[in-house]
Amino acid sequence: MTRANLDVLEALLLQLESQSLPAVIGISGAQGSGKSTLAARLVAHFSALGLRAATVSLDDYYLSGAQRAQLAADVHPLLRQRGVPGTHHIDKAIEDARAVLAGHPVALPCFDKALDEPAAALPAQQLDLLLVEGWCIGLKPQNKKELATAISPFETQFDADGRWRRFVNQQLGGHYQQYWQLLKPLIWLQAPGWEQVCRWRAQQEQELIARTGIGMDQNSLQHFMGSFERLTLAGFSALAHVADIELRLNSAHQVTRISKKPA
Repeated sequence: MTRANLDVLEALLLQLESQSLPAVIGISGAQGSGKSTLAARLVAHFSALGLRAATVSLDDYYLSGAQRAQLAADVHPLLRQRGVPGTHHIDKAIEDARAVLAGHPVALPCFDKALDEPAAALPAQQLDLLLVEGWCIGLKPQNKKELATAISPFETQFDADGRWRRFVNQQLGGHYQQYWQLLKPLIWLQAPGWEQVCRWRAQQEQELIARTGIGMDQNSLQHFMGSFERLTLAGFSALAHVADIELRLNSAHQVTRISKKPA
């Protein structure tokens, strides 16, 4: 981490240390933006202060392969792939956040991306602070006009009638909005743009393959990323008005600006 980023982290910690407890803090940002790294550093800091802190990813709430296969059969073939709103156990995520806020023990889930299946949950623990990171946290549903036209070759080819994006949008407008309300404050890592996001995600996949021997090839990854493009692009403008704390990143993951929403 650069000295500039360490300075930013220190400034962020000063803002978060006044947070009333127990709390569930959200970290939003496009794929590869550094959400899990930031969450881990914050957990280490607060644990060193004697707080019971942990992190979970929205990805850890993904449905199983069998459940997504059923969605694909019932709604749209694209829902076989994990990622978009509608492919998470969002009610379980809400339940876990509420348990933390109520001071109750919680058994956080885990998802094995190499196997594309849920793994065994962690042992139940009582927490003062839970950090939740996810690529679509804080996003709101789009309107009919925004949904009407395909925004990419991916949507033109695989969602010509708009059925998939309308389902995703409907899911986002449901229980996901209830979940976002529990995540306070919301920290947003603002990436430079979609092309950089794709490069970061490709780097993550290469690291996964090197570590596990399992992962997506270039064509599979390009298809995978296509389903994230619409909401990621929407987030570049929308989250600036929603996030409580914004960290602007450059292509080297350096924070170039930190800003806080006025109280």
